Amino acid sequence: MIIPLPPLPEQKAIASILSSLDDKIELNRRMNETLEAMARAIFKDWFVDFGPTRAKQEGRAAYLPEPLWSLFPDAIDEETGLPMGWKLTKLGSIAESVNRTVNPTEIDEQTPYIGLEHMPRRSIALEHWEDAGKVTSNKLRFETGEFLFGKLRPYFHKVGIAPLSGICSTDIVVVRPKSEVWSSLVLTAISTNNFVEYTNLTSTGTKMPRTSWSIMAKYELPLPDEHIVKQFELMIKPCTSQIISNIHLSRTLAELRDRLLPKLMSGEIRVKDAEKPVEEVV
Repeated sequence: MIIPLPPLPEQKAIASILSSLDDKIELNRRMNETLEAMARAIFKDWFVDFGPTRAKQEGRAAYLPEPLWSLFPDAIDEETGLPMGWKLTKLGSIAESVNRTVNPTEIDEQTPYIGLEHMPRRSIALEHWEDAGKVTSNKLRFETGEFLFGKLRPYFHKVGIAPLSGICSTDIVVVRPKSEVWSSLVLTAISTNNFVEYTNLTSTGTKMPRTSWSIMAKYELPLPDEHIVKQFELMIKPCTSQIISNIHLSRTLAELRDRLLPKLMSGEIRVKDAEKPVEEVV
């Protein structure tokens, strides 16, 4: 096979441009991991370990800003095991499943489609999707910011936030909060190991175990004062918004990289011509 071979300096320049794109994509991926880890850590401290309340009860120093610190109860209720004034609630009281069935004949071929194969394990960042051109069966419609939970073999731990509107497999449960103030609490709750393990243990079917919203909705979680929920939303929402923004930027960079490579290698465009659009995106 005969292929065009640019001079070595030109090859190095091409590699430098493509590497800068790959580096930025990798940086966005690591940033998303960090943002998700931060959200999980805060959720665990506030709503699983009851860190602020336990710290108060034990007389430890405040580790949150005073206006926020003062919102947490001073003690754990020995009877319930929850901070004083908190109660257990079911997931179904603050979230709901959205079943918008879509017939394949009604779907535009350019509509984004997310199947279980596109969802990563243990990451809420849904970076991959494809066009719905090959869809031949009924699907579910979802909107930007709603949550997708893989109900087939739930132990695969496929849970994420939709970075755009589109359609998904019927083996995915589309979840949304009943009020925006519950959004971050619902997302972090259903993406925890505890919740996924709950859906796994209560799933039905041997070879192809599945969970369902009716099962998911019965999951119990602590319900704090609404002011604490609002503060949690204010802290976590910017993280999930940045995750979505990074996903779209990385896809743009990847598309730019894939368009530039053959043109640079063939000489259709020169390195100097490619540097400007790369700088504009990066």
